[in-house]
Amino acid sequence: MYQWRKFDFFEEKYGGKSSIPEEVTGKTECCSSGRGKVVVGCDDGTVSLLDRGLKFNFGFQAHSNSVLFLQHLKQRNFLVTVGQDEQISPQQSAVCLKVFDLDKMEPEGTSTTSPDCIGILRIFTNQFPEAKITSFIVLEEAPPILLIAIGLDNGCIYCIKGDIARERITRFKLEVDSFSDKSHCSITGLGYRVDGQALQLFAVTPNLVSLFGLQNQPPRRQTLDQIGGNVNSVTMSDRSELIIGRPEAVYFYEVDGRGPCWAFEGEKRFIGWFRGYLLCVIADQRVGKNTFNIYDLKNRLIAHSLVVKEVSHMLCEWGNIILIMTDKSALCVGEKDMESKLDMLYKKNLYTVAINLVQSQHADAAATAEVLRKYGDHLYSKQDYDEAMAQYIHTIGHLEPSYVIQKFLDAQRIYNLTNYLEKLHEKGLASKDHTTLLLNCYTKLKDVEKLNLFIKSEDGVGEHKFDVETAIRVCRAANYHEHAMYVAKKAGRHELYLKILLEDLGRYDEALQYISSLEPSQAGVTIKEYGKILIEHKPVETIDILMRLCTEDGESAKRGSSSTYISMLPSPVDFLNIFIHHPQSLMDFLEKYTNKVKDSAAQVEIHNTLLELYLSNDLNFPSISQENNGVDLSLIARSGAVLVSKAESNGKVIADRKDIYKDKDCLERREKGLHLLKIAWPSDLEHPLYDVDLAIILCEMDAFKEGLLYLYEKMKLYKEVIACYMQAHDHEGLIACCKRLGDSGKGGDPTLWADLLKYFGELGEDCSKEVKEVLTYIERDDILPPIIVLQTLSRNPCLTLSVIKDYIARKLERESKLIEEDRRAIDKYQEDTLTMRKEIQDLRTNARIFQLSKCTACTFTLDLPAVHFMCMHSFHQRCLGDNEKECPECAPEYRSVMEMKRGLEQNSKDQDRFFQQVKSSKDGFSVIAEYFGKGVISKTSNGPTDTNRSGSTSSGNGF
Repeated sequence: MYQWRKFDFFEEKYGGKSSIPEEVTGKTECCSSGRGKVVVGCDDGTVSLLDRGLKFNFGFQAHSNSVLFLQHLKQRNFLVTVGQDEQISPQQSAVCLKVFDLDKMEPEGTSTTSPDCIGILRIFTNQFPEAKITSFIVLEEAPPILLIAIGLDNGCIYCIKGDIARERITRFKLEVDSFSDKSHCSITGLGYRVDGQALQLFAVTPNLVSLFGLQNQPPRRQTLDQIGGNVNSVTMSDRSELIIGRPEAVYFYEVDGRGPCWAFEGEKRFIGWFRGYLLCVIADQRVGKNTFNIYDLKNRLIAHSLVVKEVSHMLCEWGNIILIMTDKSALCVGEKDMESKLDMLYKKNLYTVAINLVQSQHADAAATAEVLRKYGDHLYSKQDYDEAMAQYIHTIGHLEPSYVIQKFLDAQRIYNLTNYLEKLHEKGLASKDHTTLLLNCYTKLKDVEKLNLFIKSEDGVGEHKFDVETAIRVCRAANYHEHAMYVAKKAGRHELYLKILLEDLGRYDEALQYISSLEPSQAGVTIKEYGKILIEHKPVETIDILMRLCTEDGESAKRGSSSTYISMLPSPVDFLNIFIHHPQSLMDFLEKYTNKVKDSAAQVEIHNTLLELYLSNDLNFPSISQENNGVDLSLIARSGAVLVSKAESNGKVIADRKDIYKDKDCLERREKGLHLLKIAWPSDLEHPLYDVDLAIILCEMDAFKEGLLYLYEKMKLYKEVIACYMQAHDHEGLIACCKRLGDSGKGGDPTLWADLLKYFGELGEDCSKEVKEVLTYIERDDILPPIIVLQTLSRNPCLTLSVIKDYIARKLERESKLIEEDRRAIDKYQEDTLTMRKEIQDLRTNARIFQLSKCTACTFTLDLPAVHFMCMHSFHQRCLGDNEKECPECAPEYRSVMEMKRGLEQNSKDQDRFFQQVKSSKDGFSVIAEYFGKGVISKTSNGPTDTNRSGSTSSGNGF
């Protein structure tokens, strides 16, 4: 006790000047508190109720003589009193028990009121002999059921259970010790203990502590101790422990016997319990004074201590401790707020006491952390860094970590900082910067064991308690690549795992194996990210992985080759960027893909890329430049290379060898390019499976003549085809091309020969042989008139007349024959015309004798009526029917002539057709002559002329 520190955690209320009000005139015999009231019972039988500050509220006469005991119930506003009333008969005791309902008031007279007394009960009966009452306690089991225990000086306890208001009660008696001297068996204290369904009653006498189990019938008694206590030195704690104060110590009792004891010397006049504090009024016989102490047993300190007068009663109400003195004065003591208590401790640097205080009073975590912070700051100022860090660790979650970190950034305190950061991560409150700092601490300390433990530790969910990217970055910077790889793999950060393998460690085979183990979608992402590095060092293996991703290999074989799955596969076009510096590998990859997949959705883009690779002249080959001059000499010998001495072969010859390989590969690629141009444009497709415009541009840029000729010919751009030959001055190829493309019978364009003749006419060099061959085809198909041929060839000064001599001679001879044939035809037409004119004149001027004797239609003898036509045909009139104006025999020929005439007249009105024929004809003059010859253009009209005659004599037709 003397080693415990004393503090003023309590203070006197109301200025320390309180007293029982003057309205309470009698001597205070008993007190109780509850429901915001203090109840005082006096020796004159009155009961007074006091408000906060011990102010008188009201009073009433409860008993006639005196009030011995009372208790204010908590659950219902009932007051239970035990007092002496007037004795009605000698056989009946004057002591009775009353229950008042303080919520129901009855008027008494005009000015005073008293509560309704709902039950009166005689305590002593024939079965329960009268004795002096020494203790009294009431338990509210389930209102209105009450359990009242009354302790007597003879060692007996009278128990009354039930509803007193309805007089439904049961009585039973408990005996503490029936064999001992009754003078030493007085019941000095009672206490109820409720533990679940178990109901127990502590009973204290001066030399015995007993425990009754009331749930048993009959109740079972258990002796806890052979030493008891005096009146007012017995109380109950809030944990249902029995507390007994004796001169040497204060004892605590559980159901199984004596518990802890506290050695507080002095006679215990009063014992109480308030909010975890032990209250003691101790009499000091040496100085003759009483000391009131408030003990904080958990923190081992005296929360308050003061000298008081003679105390008669101790109560707890309104959050205060109330001491009533024998002279009716009162002392109210209240607990200070937590902040005031802590400030008091801070000033004395009693931080451990402050911590214990806030923890014992169940303060919030933030308040506790603040006390710990102050304690840590205090220890830090005393350079006790280990203990300071121990306090700071307890503040994690409430104190800003930077406050602690900045204090321990010194290299000498790196161990403390590491410890704090570890705890921060364990509680999942670390940020990226904290992770960086902790890993840097590990690497600075070279503590691989702790680094392993930190990196590989997991929480219950299986996730790391730190920022993954930060951990990987710091481990890589400190060359702890294995740790970084472990974190990346565990967290599923495949791109970071591969980044370490490839960029830091250069373990390309392991990287490829790891990519192969990933899901196709993840593998595709990582290949796009790091494909450039893999292609540079492991092109073949990388291409194999790409083939498995882009085709049906691998996982697709398990799922089945469905069109839906194939459409979900990645396209090779997605990976083109990784081959940016390795076109040879790109070409190999695309060739393998096109050989395996024939109907890819991206085949147009793939073919375009392949064409660009095939037709490129400056394709680089890194593999050749890295070879150690291991060249096949036989290839050089076959290509005409000259081997020189070893000393000379270090420079020029090596370069020549590279050029040889380059030229050979270029030829092979161009062959592949031409093959691709052909197979990617099947005859059944109107458009090819590549971009034609791009292909033409590539052929133009890289001077790939064969491809350009194929594309122009496929697109029927024949003039562009011969333009290519003209540009290359390939006369043999030019003529051969015209032979193939200039045949109109095979769908060719004969005008190509005219362009070819124009080319030779403007060539400016001797090309007699070629011109003669061209003239042969021009003459055969009659493509150009001789005059045009002469004008065209006259522009070439290197050509002589002998080149076209034979051609002109043949042309003149042929023209002469045609002229002669035309003249004969003219003479014949003139003769026919003259004969027709004579016949017309004869018909107009001379009579015609009809001598036919038979009908032309029916061949019977001609009889009247008959019809004779001018064409010398005769018919019965009945054979003609309704048509008597036309000869049935000559009418069809006449109609065809008339239809031809009308057609010519109609054509003469269609000017567009006439000009179209003139424009499209090789000889427009012949078209015009034909129109003149038919009399369409030069026709004149002299009025209508009726050449049809009919009648009973004759009818005919003529020209």
